[in-house]
Amino acid sequence: MTRKLKTGVIGLGRIGQIHLSNLVHHMPDAEVLIASDLSPASHEFARNLGVAEVTTDAYDVINHPDVEAVIICSPTPFHVPYTVAAAEKGKHVFCEKPLDVTLEAIQAADKAVSDNNVKLMLGFNRRFDANFSNVRSLVEANKIGDPHILRITSRDPAPPPVEYLKTSGGIFLDMSIHDFDMARYIVGSEVKEVFVKGDALIHPEIKEFGDIDTAVIVLTFENGAIGVIDNSRKAVYGYDQRLEIFGSKGMAKAENNTSDTLVHFDSNGGHISLPLHFFLERYETAYRVCLKSFIDCVLHDKPSPVDAHDGLMATAIGIAAMKSLTEGRSVKMEEVLQFASV
Repeated sequence: MTRKLKTGVIGLGRIGQIHLSNLVHHMPDAEVLIASDLSPASHEFARNLGVAEVTTDAYDVINHPDVEAVIICSPTPFHVPYTVAAAEKGKHVFCEKPLDVTLEAIQAADKAVSDNNVKLMLGFNRRFDANFSNVRSLVEANKIGDPHILRITSRDPAPPPVEYLKTSGGIFLDMSIHDFDMARYIVGSEVKEVFVKGDALIHPEIKEFGDIDTAVIVLTFENGAIGVIDNSRKAVYGYDQRLEIFGSKGMAKAENNTSDTLVHFDSNGGHISLPLHFFLERYETAYRVCLKSFIDCVLHDKPSPVDAHDGLMATAIGIAAMKSLTEGRSVKMEEVLQFASV
């Protein structure tokens, strides 16, 4: 009989419920022993999935004697404390992004994981989307040649509530961080310089707490490639997720996913379906593949496919992006990383 990884889930919000459901319905080599959330209202969801123990205390999950791996889906400020506590108990950790908004905290988590010889994987699920991972495979196989230009479009269908934006960490650490990780992943090189232009064109009031909702970000990579990312919190036509990599031997791109491939022509022109409307639909399979990769790396003692270094570098690019926006200049990554061990 195949051994099952005994897991516990912390946080039963939107992402936590996705991971819990995937663990129960799609991971035959995993078992959920316990789940926690501060809101008792979410406990019924876990119980309906057959989770035997549900609690309001995250440390009940971390201290559970039979739990081998902890899935952390709590708000960002708790990511590092829970990761460190779990590592010190000898438990492996899957943690949603970002690991933290400061490099110091990320390094503390990395040290705890290393000192206790456990695995840490971050939930940068877009790496596990079939479209994007196939593009990366083409780059790795030298089918594109030397990468020259990367273009990423990432636009949400609607902005989150302003109250959420006040505590989100800002667009670069809340939204663009996925694109920063994707840029490093696709190009296969570290970023050395960041330049940003942006504004609050959707919610002008968020300028009051130093955030924006529309941005164009230019990345210069150590291998010479140039990347351009455009972000918006509001695309009225749906969840716009596109990527293109151009190089010395050719080009590869991934377009939006739609509900069907039907094209209808009439006297007014051609009509196609809009992109899938939200990230839960667009990345439904990617969430599953991502979590399955974590379970495999623990059960079969493989390296984590997305580790603390990846989390640190994505956060560092986000910090550089905010510095560029506020100071109106290009920011070299060494300015952000000079006190970090990378």
